This record gives sequence, structure tokens and C-alpha cells, in this order.
Amino acid sequence: MTTVLFVAVFIIGLFSLNAELCRVLMMFQQNSYRPSRFRRWISESGDSTNTIRLLGILAFFVALVPQCTALAAMILSGVFFICSYVSLRQRKYKKPLVMTSRAKRILATSFFVVAVIAGVAIVICDDGTYNQRIAVATEVLLGCYCGSLALIVVANWFLKPVENRITRRYVNDAKARLESMHDLKIIGVTGSYGKTTTKHYLYRILSEKYETLMTPGSFNTPMGVVRTIREQLKPYHEVFIVEMGAKQKGDIDEICQIVHPQAGIVTAVGPQHLESFKTIETVQATKFELVDDLPADGVALVNNDFEMIANRRVDNVRCLRYAVKNKKNADYTAEDVMYTPNGTSFVMRRASDGHTLELETRLVGECNVSNILGAAAMAQQMGVPDESIRYAVSRIEQVEHRLSIRRIPGGLTIIDDAFNSNPVGSAMALDVLASMKPGKRILITPGMIELGEREVELNTAFGKKAASCCDVAIVVGQYNRDAITAGLNEGGMAASAIHTPDTFLQAQEILRGIAAAGDTVLYENDLPDTFK
Repeated sequence: MTTVLFVAVFIIGLFSLNAELCRVLMMFQQNSYRPSRFRRWISESGDSTNTIRLLGILAFFVALVPQCTALAAMILSGVFFICSYVSLRQRKYKKPLVMTSRAKRILATSFFVVAVIAGVAIVICDDGTYNQRIAVATEVLLGCYCGSLALIVVANWFLKPVENRITRRYVNDAKARLESMHDLKIIGVTGSYGKTTTKHYLYRILSEKYETLMTPGSFNTPMGVVRTIREQLKPYHEVFIVEMGAKQKGDIDEICQIVHPQAGIVTAVGPQHLESFKTIETVQATKFELVDDLPADGVALVNNDFEMIANRRVDNVRCLRYAVKNKKNADYTAEDVMYTPNGTSFVMRRASDGHTLELETRLVGECNVSNILGAAAMAQQMGVPDESIRYAVSRIEQVEHRLSIRRIPGGLTIIDDAFNSNPVGSAMALDVLASMKPGKRILITPGMIELGEREVELNTAFGKKAASCCDVAIVVGQYNRDAITAGLNEGGMAASAIHTPDTFLQAQEILRGIAAAGDTVLYENDLPDTFK
């Protein structure tokens, strides 16, 4: 009977350890498999000292006490493993682990390390009994559970030579495919924000004339681009639109060295990812890596509405500037912008010859006008006829979670701007909310993240502006609560109109209690698991 108990606890321990390693691997994956970013997340999240881990460490050391019998140690370990497994299985994640080939290799290597440690421990502690060996192996599982953060990093370190060889093979294969398609036009799109939306709009417009491929979703890393090339690029494609993301200097240049774009769009330079970039000047230099890498006969389109774009000289390639507000020296401008219940209309003017093109879209918000302007300007440079541009713009659908508006049963209007909030985009979203009448205007937000030393300042400013744009503010979680509520108070919002739930579930309960037909709800940002 004792042996059955020991084996059962060991098996439960395996399941519990697997669940914990998958959770940690998920966070490692969300940090781009980069140990430096992962360590920063560990430090900021406090995950190394979370309650479950501390209880595991306590159970581990109690089991090592000489007075603790093997049976008692197994029971203690079993209780811990069951509780932790149940807790882990009940958790819901916004961005779950994607079990890619690399993730599988890291997980398998982690268990190999566990097996080696268990084997050594059994040899050292073996007293010749079967139960003792199982007890030692179980204690190793418990110890590895407590050290899961380090275990994943160690497994990744062991695999580094393998991953480097695999990466080189994939990159070389992607380069060879591109080199074989001599007539393929490659357009890079980057920016602190707006790049994904602009990519989608450009794809819709160019598809009127060309067989076009774009990197899907947020596949904006080197390996995401490589994967798109190897899995989706076909010989009949004429244009390839590549979204280029970055969290540190050199990231965009790395993508450019793979795809070698002939044209590029820089949508914005702003205070995004300042925790890794540190300064706005570094953000500027990184985003302009796309422009710097373009060939002399290429073309760059840059958004002059951003100071750190307007003040950046470009001498290596033909550079056209577009603007909605800062129209001085702009080559493409949006004129006569009008917002209606059915969407937005504006006139795109080309400065070189005064040519105009009237455009209408079902979308709202200045950010959408700017993104459409950049996409339409690039389409003109690519020879797309005006009528095709006009038709495509009129049919553009809002990208999910990026200032999309929908009406739901019960008479509520939902403004969904939940993806990756930033200072410029959030201000525009608040302006859209402010224009919604009649009915209450309700804001639900956890605030903005990855703003470095300016996080408190910018979230406070966001709260102050929100006070004049909404009737009720629901500030979710503790991450930016103090900064936003300070701004709301400074802006004159009544304390009774401010709610501070800990979770989105609680926020939804508050919303159900106060919302009525005719009200408008803005969801501004949704913190990823790395910031929970």
C-alpha cells in the first residue's frame, strides 16, 4: 500500500511539474526566449517569491529534515503537488503557450535535466529500497518545481548551439526563396504604434492590383518573418508587406538583412517600450533602421505628425512625408476631415502636383485617418489607380482590438481599443469616446505599460484627459491604479464615478450594474500576462 502511495505521489508530481514548467515556458516565450528580458520580468513580477513557490520551498526543506519520515515527506509533497496542479489548471491566460518546435525542445530538455538530477540523487541516497528511490525522485521533482524559473533558462542555455544552427538554416532557406523571386516588391512597415493597422490597410489597397502577402497577426520578429516566408510566400506573389517590430536597437536591421525591402513606412516614433529602449532617441534610431537600410532607388514614407520623425533628416533614399496635423513640408496631407455617424471622409492631397483624392471609410478616429493616408500614399507610389484606392478604403474593416466599434444586444456601443495602448492612441480613443452621445460614457482600462521612467507621468496625463471625456472610469488592477486615479482626480472627476476593481471580471460586474441602453464603453488596453 505504501508503494502505491509513493508511486501515485510521484506521478502527480510529474503532472504538477509539467504544468509549472509550461507556465514558466509561456512567460519565457512571451519574452522572445531572451534571458535578459525574462530576468527583467522575474524581477518586476515577483514570480520567484510567489505564494505557491514559497510553499513549495517550505515543503521541500521540511521533507529534508531528518525527523521527517519518508511517508510524511511523500504525503506533504503529494498535498502540495495536488494543490499546485489544481491552481495551475484553473488559470486562464490572455496569450497561452504556443507549443512550437522550440518550446517542445526546451520542455523536453528541462525534463532531461530533471531526470539527470534525479538519477544522481538516487545514486547518492540509495539505501537499496524501492520506496526510498521513489521518495528521492519525488523530492527532486519538488525541488525542480521550486527552481522552475532557473530550470527553463538552463534548458535554453543547453539548447543554444542547436537553436543557432536551426535558426541559420531557416533564415538561409527564407533568403533563398526571396532571392529566387526577382520581381517581388517588399515593403517594410514599422513604428512605435500603428504599424499593424497600416499593414492591414496597405494590404487591402494593394490587393486591388497585386497578388499581395503580409506577415500575419503580430509576426513582426525575425523568426516570425522567416516563418511567413517559408510557409506562406508563393511564386505568384507580387508584393510582400513585412511588419517589423522592435524592443531594442538592431531588431529592425536584423529583419531588413533578411528581406531587403525596397520601400518602407514609419508610422510613429513615440514613448513605447521605453523600459528596453531607455530613451526616445534610441526609439527613433531603431525605427529608422528600416529607412537607413532601403536602397538608393527605393522610397520611404514617414509620418510627419510625430516630432521625432519630422526632425529626422533622410538623405540616403527618396523620402516622402505624410501628415494629418503637421502639414509643413509634408508631401501627402489629409484635408477636410469630417466625422459622421457612418464613418469618416477626407481628401488626400499630393503636394508635388496638387492632385487630390476624396476618400471615405467606415472607420473613425484621427489615428485611422493617418494610417489610411500612409497606406494610400504608398499605394499611389506603387501605381495603384485612384479608383481602386478609393474603393478599397471604403471597404476597409477595422482591425480587431484597435479602435473597433460595434453595437451589442442591450443597446450598448463598444469601442474596443484593447490592443497595446500607447499615449497617442489612447488620447485619440478618448476623443472618440467623448464624441459619443447621448448616454453615459464609460472607460475600462488598466492603463499603459512599458513606458519606462515616464510611466507614472503619462498614465496620470491619461487619467486627467479621461476625466473630461468620460462619465465613469473603471481602473482595473494595481499596476497603474495610483497614477490614473490621481489624473482623474486632478481632472475633476467625482470620486463616486471612479471604480478600482482588481480584475477584469470584477470590472465586468461593475459594468453590468451601471450600464444602460445608449451607453458607450471604451476598453482601452488589456495587460498581457507578463504584466499581471
